[in-house]
Amino acid sequence: MYHIRTTKTASGAIAVQIVRYENRKLIVVKHIGSGHTADEILGLRHYAEKWILEFSKQQGLFDEETKTHTSQLIGLDKCRYLGIRYTFIYDVLRSLTAKFKFLSCVDTLLLDLVIIRLIEPASKLQSFELLKEYFNIKHRRQIFYEKLPYYCANKNTIEKLVTDFAVKEFSFDYSIVFYDVTTLYFESFKSDALRKPGFSKDGKSNQPQIIVGLMVNNLGFPVGYEMFKGNKFEGHTMIPVIKDFCTKNNVETMTVVTDAAMISIENIEALKTKKLSYIVGARTANLSIVQIRKIAAHLRRRDGATIRIQTKHGTLICSFSAKRESKDRHEMEKQLKKAKFYLKNPALMKKTRFLKFAGKNGFEINKEVKEKAKLLLGIKGYYTNLGQEIEDRIVIGHYKNLWHVEQAFRIAKNDLETRPIYHSKKEAISVHLLICFMALAISKYIEIKTDKSLKHVIRKFMKITDADILDTLSQKVFTMRSQIPPEVFDYLSRLEVPY
Repeated sequence: MYHIRTTKTASGAIAVQIVRYENRKLIVVKHIGSGHTADEILGLRHYAEKWILEFSKQQGLFDEETKTHTSQLIGLDKCRYLGIRYTFIYDVLRSLTAKFKFLSCVDTLLLDLVIIRLIEPASKLQSFELLKEYFNIKHRRQIFYEKLPYYCANKNTIEKLVTDFAVKEFSFDYSIVFYDVTTLYFESFKSDALRKPGFSKDGKSNQPQIIVGLMVNNLGFPVGYEMFKGNKFEGHTMIPVIKDFCTKNNVETMTVVTDAAMISIENIEALKTKKLSYIVGARTANLSIVQIRKIAAHLRRRDGATIRIQTKHGTLICSFSAKRESKDRHEMEKQLKKAKFYLKNPALMKKTRFLKFAGKNGFEINKEVKEKAKLLLGIKGYYTNLGQEIEDRIVIGHYKNLWHVEQAFRIAKNDLETRPIYHSKKEAISVHLLICFMALAISKYIEIKTDKSLKHVIRKFMKITDADILDTLSQKVFTMRSQIPPEVFDYLSRLEVPY
């Protein structure tokens, strides 16, 4: 049986020891330490009690009291700080991936890459290093590249999981989707069959790129995406994406909302063939001067006034906004000022909206373009094949929600750093987009539920850390978690993450 012994040292301190008696001889089993004050000695005695309890399984006379003391008192001089971990945010994000049921079709490796992209987007090499640094999670990078075919094969399954999630969480009923495209460039100047230079929305026209088409619901939550060659005309991307989406989800009727770049007779006929409705932005400046005069005369600059005109692209709905007029007027005056400057300084001539070539006389103000611009101040147009039973304000309201796609692209490009892309093989590029799509779905869920940006929520979650402390006497590691503020508990509640 072990006993706790205190004895005075030559320096006048009180030593605390664990001893036992064998053949009436005192044997010192362990020297706990020495103290000068009553509190120090009490702390050392508690350490001794804990050691006896854990290493000999010997119960004290006052067992409950002993347990209480030993669980609460650890002398700082007997501890060693091992570092911090971010287990909290990992557990929360892992719970969110479980809500999407991602683990049913991909492995932990891919999910960990999705999680680290939400926290700190980086190259794949750096992502593996961050997983080890933040969570002590180790993956072999070679395994990731070996599994590329497996991940690519599950793209449709993951898209279906995300779409089903939208149905369950946001009552998505397939009645309306919003479509747009963006470009993603590569840190390379070498093109191939997929990566090709083209019109770049990132201002990187000299670098190869790909085009990505994205579909979202009315809240901006992604429901599908597709990848195209970098030089493909964006107007030719919509129909393949929409057809594929309808086929995979057995959709028969749906309204597609997209911008003016997608409008063409070919696209309209393809949508009609599939019995799909559309709302597309109209480039009203391309209308004839006669049509524009008619529209302006009818609207008479009345705020909120609308007009419907039948055209080859479907019904054209035009509306007037006083707020838009102010913005348009400012832009027109700026462009006219630029045109007049070039007329006075022909040596500095550049292409501008209101100038046209006038033969031997050089350039002059294009009067028809100027008249169109004045008549169209404050006027915005929308093409649709929806019937008269759908009010103009509803059609216009749907189109205004197209900003959700633009916002989703901003999140993907900025918060998730989808580009630049460092991969060169098609499979690796496809899986990179797959990871970003999964991360975008989780980030939009966080944003919609908390009404806060992804960066804000991630920053709050990252403040909850676990400190590992080694008790050098018992060699046990204790973990202390920082206090969770009420704001974070509120986010967890909104995200429906159990904690």
